[in-house]
Amino acid sequence: MKKKFYTLVLLGYAFIANAATLHVGKAQAFLLIKQAIQAAKAGDTVIVHEGHYKEGNIIVDKRITLMGVNYPILDGEKKYEVLSVKANFAIIKGFQIQASGYGSLDDPCGIKVYDSRGVEILENILDDNFFGIYIQYGKECIVKNNRIKAYGVEEQQIGNGIHCWKSDSLLIIGNKIEGHRDGIYFEFVTNSVIWRNRSFDNIRYGLHFMFSNNDAYITNYFKNNGAGVAVMFTKNVKMYNNHFEENWGDAAYGLMLKEISDSYIIGNHFLKNTSGIYMEGTSRILAEKNIFEANGWGMKIQASCLDNEIRANNFIGNTFDVSTNGNTVLNTFNGNYWDKYNGYDLDRDKTGDVPYHPLSVFSVIVEQTPPAMLLFRSFMVDLLDKSEKISPSLTPDNFVDNQPLMHSLSL
Repeated sequence: MKKKFYTLVLLGYAFIANAATLHVGKAQAFLLIKQAIQAAKAGDTVIVHEGHYKEGNIIVDKRITLMGVNYPILDGEKKYEVLSVKANFAIIKGFQIQASGYGSLDDPCGIKVYDSRGVEILENILDDNFFGIYIQYGKECIVKNNRIKAYGVEEQQIGNGIHCWKSDSLLIIGNKIEGHRDGIYFEFVTNSVIWRNRSFDNIRYGLHFMFSNNDAYITNYFKNNGAGVAVMFTKNVKMYNNHFEENWGDAAYGLMLKEISDSYIIGNHFLKNTSGIYMEGTSRILAEKNIFEANGWGMKIQASCLDNEIRANNFIGNTFDVSTNGNTVLNTFNGNYWDKYNGYDLDRDKTGDVPYHPLSVFSVIVEQTPPAMLLFRSFMVDLLDKSEKISPSLTPDNFVDNQPLMHSLSL
């Protein structure tokens, strides 16, 4: 067994020793990138020096490292897919990739990965492409520290910044995406992690999940996207320590959950959104240690939701903390801080002695008749809410936090 292991190690060293470095540029051995790729063998490195390269669609079909020096420009001239990766374990690093072709049938991209494993796309600048980076049928690929920018005005005229389809075990780390249709898009993607990305000023969603199970997105920043973030038709999603900020509009949310189950929303900050979280058809969701601050609605929980637990969150400065569109409540609230709570704590256990009903009667009225919002902050609304607290008649009795906190949590 040891002999076999040592043989494999020696073969690996021999492979590295035989790897070559090919240079592309004005004063280099190769003038064209395509020539160098054709001459390269598996394991070689192709170094592209500073310059402006217009070579149409460049295809990487060997396990090579393609590396730019001082960000050479690969220009699609609005005609071509710029870089197509069709080899396992290829590495693309250090390029400015711009002006891909546009098309709704073949989805041309700045960089597209086709049915490959272990591809790494690192530290590139992608500017004014239809799709930025596209991975289809990929496994164990890494997309890290890229800057991706487009200038879309209407969503049907632009693709997504990072688009992943039918892939597994991806790492999407530290990218900055703006101006695309969706910043990051997952469809049928499993066992993957989205970590430390900044997605802002995109036309539709900063992040869009569809049918993508067992994934996690952690410590991302989503700001001023057309409709916020959407996670749909998915289970076993972990959403930790993300920021959802300034997603405003009639159909905009910090986070929209639709047909989601068995997932976690922990340690996130929802700031200045139309709705912090909108939940429809969700079940067995734990929302814990989140901050809902200065939103129109902290949470909108539709009547189709059940067995969700909302605990140990801060609700601060929201117009409405929660709302619903039904009379039956099948979710639980426990141990949250509500800045509108004015109860007392005689036994000084830091928990209010009187249960708190976070659903105001006016929020129920607005849910049923949106134009009633014109009466907000009127004396009549204040009187209505105070009357409802004394003698509830329109709000569900079981929409209650039995252990409201007296002080906000340090989150």
